[in-house]
Amino acid sequence: MELRVHPDARALIFDLDGTLSNSLPVHIATWNKIGDLYGFKFDPQILMELTGRPTLEFAERIVEQYQLKVTPEEIVKLKQQSFWDSSQLLKPVEEIIAIVKAYHNKLPMSVGTGASRRSAEVQLKALDIARYFDFIVSAEDVTKHKPEPETFLECARLMQVEPALCQVYEDGDLGISAAKKAGMMVTDVRPFIKYGEWMHS
Repeated sequence: MELRVHPDARALIFDLDGTLSNSLPVHIATWNKIGDLYGFKFDPQILMELTGRPTLEFAERIVEQYQLKVTPEEIVKLKQQSFWDSSQLLKPVEEIIAIVKAYHNKLPMSVGTGASRRSAEVQLKALDIARYFDFIVSAEDVTKHKPEPETFLECARLMQVEPALCQVYEDGDLGISAAKKAGMMVTDVRPFIKYGEWMHS
């Protein structure tokens, strides 16, 4: 069994965090920094549950779960800046990048992410893969985030390809649900990727 592009696919859409970018260790490290600052131990399970959602929703969950005396917006500002400052630590998900490079200039490709546009641009630049993508659809570009299909439908609209002819590569349950709701072909990349031992620690 191997990662492949469906023969009917006329456009490719890639999630970012955990699909193109092995960013979750960096996210955990930066959330731990926030935890050190505010006196809580970050639970990585939150990442598993909310992957694909905007950072603000993570912050709202954390403020509520740990009963913090700080606004979610303040948490977002600190978290995002810490993450951007750590972008040199990001690693590419080579199994997915190989597909991106193989189909560059053959099929239109876009990134559909729950991350902010700045975070998406920082990561794509750090990984030196921004040039491969025709469009980025970020958290600011839609009103209904994953598991709703709007992110991926907007990618299809920008690429001018029917949703049914788009193939989505995703690592999150919410994103997989979104791709299915959009009527797209969807590949769950998790069985194909070696993320490292952090997921099992």
